[in-house]
Amino acid sequence: MPRLWKNVLLALGTLLASTSLTQAQDWANWRGPNYNGSINAANLPVKFSPTEGVKWSAELPGPSAGTPVIWKNYVFVTAADLKTQELLGLCFDRSTGTQLWKRSIGTGYLPDGQGNKVQIDERGNYASPSPVTDGKRVVFFFGNGDLAAFTVKGEKIWQRNLQKENGDFCFNWTFSSSPILYAGKLYLQILQRDQTVSNRGKNGSTSYLLALNPETGKELWRSERPTDAKMESREAYSTPIPYQHNGRKEILIAGGDYLTGHDPENGKELWRWGTWNPNHNEVWWRLVPSPVAGAGVVLACAPKRAPVYAAKLGGTGQAPLAWQSEAKGDTTSDVPTPLFYEGKFYVLSDVKKALTCVDPATGNPIWTTKVPGIPMCWGSPTGADGKIYAMRLRGEVFVFSAQNGSLLAQNAMAGEENELRSTIAVAYNNLFIRTNTRLYCVGK
Repeated sequence: MPRLWKNVLLALGTLLASTSLTQAQDWANWRGPNYNGSINAANLPVKFSPTEGVKWSAELPGPSAGTPVIWKNYVFVTAADLKTQELLGLCFDRSTGTQLWKRSIGTGYLPDGQGNKVQIDERGNYASPSPVTDGKRVVFFFGNGDLAAFTVKGEKIWQRNLQKENGDFCFNWTFSSSPILYAGKLYLQILQRDQTVSNRGKNGSTSYLLALNPETGKELWRSERPTDAKMESREAYSTPIPYQHNGRKEILIAGGDYLTGHDPENGKELWRWGTWNPNHNEVWWRLVPSPVAGAGVVLACAPKRAPVYAAKLGGTGQAPLAWQSEAKGDTTSDVPTPLFYEGKFYVLSDVKKALTCVDPATGNPIWTTKVPGIPMCWGSPTGADGKIYAMRLRGEVFVFSAQNGSLLAQNAMAGEENELRSTIAVAYNNLFIRTNTRLYCVGK
């Protein structure tokens, strides 16, 4: 082969490898590049504080439970400015922490005229969903239905409000499902009640998976997701999760007493497993954790100290149950979404204050470690570099060994702040930690 062509092929291979590495380093959605809370990283810090081990920190205009998302040199976050009553999308320089742009996105829509422009009540705010990006655009979604897409440079592409267009959502709590970009489409799920609650929504409302054109914001299709769950048990605050198993792409959804897999092209239900709520007797079992898949199974965390269930992937119709965790055991989660990392599941229990490593084949605990202190963890665990990171409500970041669960460090990152529910993101060998008032980039 002529030397010229060898050089060309070598350069092309280097470029492709570099591109693949860059994408693997990005944290472009709520649960990261693998949609399971894990990422390949190295030299991540163990001990740090707001003044030690921090590359930079940036002031934020208000709280959010959303996770920072990172694409190359851009870091995107949402915020609810409680003073100015604005719902905001912000972009920071990943290298320096400089704010590159800020956009006011909230339209001021008030579901049934309740609440104010940033929250329906004091239990939360509309900036709970995480943004999502594909490097071309970033999409921000808020609990009042405001949905908008911008270029990564901050130029608005389109905007709409799902509640204003389709009717108020039927949720007892502030809606917080995050959008997902996958297979050329923008996906959102609305798993809601079928009757008015707190004067919100309308009787006869249906639950559905929605697909939009990310370039225009126009609806591509809407697929109803039926359930015979009752009252609050119809509600889900989880996020749809893409997964590919044996060459078949799926969108996984947990909520309304069922776990389902859907065709990304048209939303058609491929399979269903359920239920964790026999005879749908429990009517107050809203679902918060999203599904997480790995090793041929997908997990659903039943609410309120109930077990974790694993359904087998790859089938059609009624999916078989692979296993369920021990009743009243530590393998349970009411709010955090589990992690799949290096071939194992990790279930962070807010109600039991425990982290459990689970064998994906049997559901048996490999080890369990207690999370010290009183406040719960509502953010989900993040796995990278042999470590598991989790932040609890008062801002302490726990660092555990993924191998044996030993507590490596407990780092206070929020002072007197409270109600911190954001999940830690990892990108380019750094941690990105969001409190109510600051965004931290931690690492070397």
